Amino acid sequence: MKITIPSWTHGSAIPSTYAFGQIPTEGRFELGGNVSPPISWENAPQGTKSYALICHDPDVPSSAENVNQEGKTVPADLARVDFFHWVLLNIPADKTELTEGEASAGVTPRGKTSGQRTYGTAGLNNYTQWFAGDADMEGNYADYDGPCPPWNDSIMHHYHFTVYALDQETISIPEPFDGHQALAAIQPHILDKASYMGTYTMNRDLTPSQ
Repeated sequence: MKITIPSWTHGSAIPSTYAFGQIPTEGRFELGGNVSPPISWENAPQGTKSYALICHDPDVPSSAENVNQEGKTVPADLARVDFFHWVLLNIPADKTELTEGEASAGVTPRGKTSGQRTYGTAGLNNYTQWFAGDADMEGNYADYDGPCPPWNDSIMHHYHFTVYALDQETISIPEPFDGHQALAAIQPHILDKASYMGTYTMNRDLTPSQ
């Protein structure tokens, strides 16, 4: 299989159009475009009956103790965990692309509902947990929400967009489901997969990704 995201070269910086947050002219943070990127795939194996699409960042700090704190830095040697940005199952076998903005056209305070879309079944991303307890932003965040790494993180973050070709038309899984649950459900049905990666930072001391 092969994945194409024409908006950036594989392994290079993701434009802020596709990010939840960006480096502002002044201050520490402002909202990015949060538009879902155009993505297409090809060369799926014979017998493919559906696709799954998952985007995750494996570089998220395992502790939020120093995250976005003035005068502090998230150390490079801190253990890192996965953060899911896009969880989508049951993409029809005859659909091999998602157009720009099809899964998100901007930041939606309190999130987007999970469940059925014309292009598949959307699961919850990890902004659901991140904004828990935030009076203005708390809610269930489903489908795509883009990069927003800590502005004081000492490392670049890497975002892996992976498409899985599956041997089953429908993955039956209780809703709402998250990224870990989606991966566990599709594991026995994977025929092939392909990934495309982009980087992002909101730390001015690293290479800006706007």
